Amino acid sequence: MIQLSTFKADITPPIGHPLCAGWYPPARAVADPLSALGLILLPEGQAPIVLCALDWAELSNGDYDRWRGELAAAVGTQADRVAVHCIHAHDTPWPDRDAQDLLDAHGYPDVIMAGDWSERVRAAAAGAAAAAMDELQSCTDISLGEAKVDRIASNRRVMGEDGKVWAVRWTKTPDPAVRAAPEGLIDPLLKTIGFWQGDRALAMLHYYAVHPTSMDGTGIVTPEFVGLARNRRSEEQGVPHLYFTGCGGNVTAGKYNDGIADNRALFSERIYNAMAAAEEGAKRQPLDRLRWVVESVCLPPREDLDEQTLLAELGSADESAKVHSKAALMLTYLRRRERPIPFTCLHLNDRVAIVHLPGETFIEYQLHAQATRPDAFVAVAGYGDLGTGYITLASSFDEGGYEPVDAFVSGASEAVMRAAIDKVLTVATG
Repeated sequence: MIQLSTFKADITPPIGHPLCAGWYPPARAVADPLSALGLILLPEGQAPIVLCALDWAELSNGDYDRWRGELAAAVGTQADRVAVHCIHAHDTPWPDRDAQDLLDAHGYPDVIMAGDWSERVRAAAAGAAAAAMDELQSCTDISLGEAKVDRIASNRRVMGEDGKVWAVRWTKTPDPAVRAAPEGLIDPLLKTIGFWQGDRALAMLHYYAVHPTSMDGTGIVTPEFVGLARNRRSEEQGVPHLYFTGCGGNVTAGKYNDGIADNRALFSERIYNAMAAAEEGAKRQPLDRLRWVVESVCLPPREDLDEQTLLAELGSADESAKVHSKAALMLTYLRRRERPIPFTCLHLNDRVAIVHLPGETFIEYQLHAQATRPDAFVAVAGYGDLGTGYITLASSFDEGGYEPVDAFVSGASEAVMRAAIDKVLTVATG
């Protein structure tokens, strides 16, 4: 028997709290509250498994481990059986206590996070997870569906004839020539996995790869168009819905967002329609087997990361808050580089796989996961431990563009990534 429960906690920051690790203005208003949404699975004879999606930009390094550890303790499992992911809406928090401690030591308080708010909401989420263990229900079936998302995703890296990045499609792309370029490499499908007790839906999980940003840098807190579509679907059905952003590191809505108008409602409608279509066309099957696979690996830091240089940036009064923040985050990752990062996969009936990856991961890794198991329904969640920053391809650094600038791991990570993905996807069947 497999049992299931869900939990929810409010993780909306207070007014004035830093957003996106201080890379954007602090919170000045809240348009829509932020949530931690979790699914607990309890297979007979096994420890619980927790999947948790946070309406935050990022969560990195020690704070990522603390979330996993506290959720694990709350439900009576091991941290390696907990996957925590951020949806990556930009005007939301990015907690990293270790990086903020470095900033504090250099006289820069409240850059990444302020006070103990982050610790308090983490404890509240753990409390909600603990309470959910008293609400377990038997799960008899799963449903699998997918639908094409209409006019949202486009590859951010517009390539020139010389094999270099010719242009970048940001959250908004005012240049009509850049918008007119082809969509490029994306995964056009939103995938939905439903959990059922007979004919009663218990929870719905959605997966789609795109930067979920229609506008940013406003100081107005929101889970953006993906969170709004998810909330609408959940409220209409009275069923918990969780949304996980896939490997959207090099995928944005820039082709379809000129920035002149607020397209959040438009994009939310398109995501909502894809969710509805995926559910409507879903196929049901009994849930008989469940396995959890973990492969922990170290992703090498960028070769040019140097502790003394980063410390000098931290100590320079001439640098901006963003430069100080980035230096602290890079230094934090550099110092923890030998602490492995978990890659995990939830296997359902050995023909359904949910892969959980760290970082702002390129879409190529999601497509690689799907190609590794062409016999299976493969969904991918990115934006796990974001201490890595962007996880590009080995070739990306020579190609140029934005992402390599904010990649904290080197191009050598590509081979490690692909091997770890292969391992978690094939070990349960081989």
